[in-house]
Amino acid sequence: MELLDYDFMRRALVAAVLVGLAAPAVGVFLVQRRLTLIGDGLGHVAVAGVALGLVLGGAPLVAAAAVTVGAAVAMELIRLKGHASGEIALALLFYGGLAGGVVLVSRAPSGSRNLDAYLFGAITTTSTGDLVTFAVLTVVVMGLAVGLRRELFAVSNDEEQAMAAGLPVVTLNLLLVVLTALTVVVSMRIVGVLLISALMVVPVATAQQVAPSFRATFVVAVIVGVAVSVSGVVTSYYADTPSGGTIVVLAIAVFTLVALLTGAMGWRRQRRVALPILTDSENDW
Repeated sequence: MELLDYDFMRRALVAAVLVGLAAPAVGVFLVQRRLTLIGDGLGHVAVAGVALGLVLGGAPLVAAAAVTVGAAVAMELIRLKGHASGEIALALLFYGGLAGGVVLVSRAPSGSRNLDAYLFGAITTTSTGDLVTFAVLTVVVMGLAVGLRRELFAVSNDEEQAMAAGLPVVTLNLLLVVLTALTVVVSMRIVGVLLISALMVVPVATAQQVAPSFRATFVVAVIVGVAVSVSGVVTSYYADTPSGGTIVVLAIAVFTLVALLTGAMGWRRQRRVALPILTDSENDW
């Protein structure tokens, strides 16, 4: 393939595989807990981390990881307190992060003030250093998500029952939000912080339509995530479209197609069951 002749495209495809693995692997637990929009909120905070890294002249992704993980832990602690003002505190945290990032980046060196690559994704600008960071974070996310899948599922499904079973619910909840924060950082250069939640949620929603169990949902969601991420990068190369938006559009297209097919199959099954009943009724009539 022509695109494999270019170093930046080879890096982009590897990055697509990494984010395609990590985002649905964490998203499946978020969907189970009905926290599908948490990626959006943490994405806003990640902008502040990127801006801080640019101002300090360091690595933006490392700064984003530190700030986003800190915000994720604070968010979970606020939730555990259960105050009536918790939602307001979270809103202040999320939108304050985005606003703070915009303000901070204005103090960065003049050549590094553009946040577009982080807001909307710019996978073709992924450097070798970024790829190493993505790989390390993806290994951590996938290792913990797979290794602790039973415990995370138990907590996501029913916290009270998990607590009664002796599981460290608070620790597992904190671990899940930290994994989400790391996934946001992995995904931000590929799909952008404005579209991160889509890659966490849409492959999972697609898998839920065809998978008979949570384990199968996990596997199918990861397969769909990798497929749409790689396909989106390839399509964006030939169609000259933004990679992040292309990946999400493909993910939604796959979800829609699966929904139509499963709906049609369900209608046919119902029709086969109903026909004998209708025939008997007509004979009785």
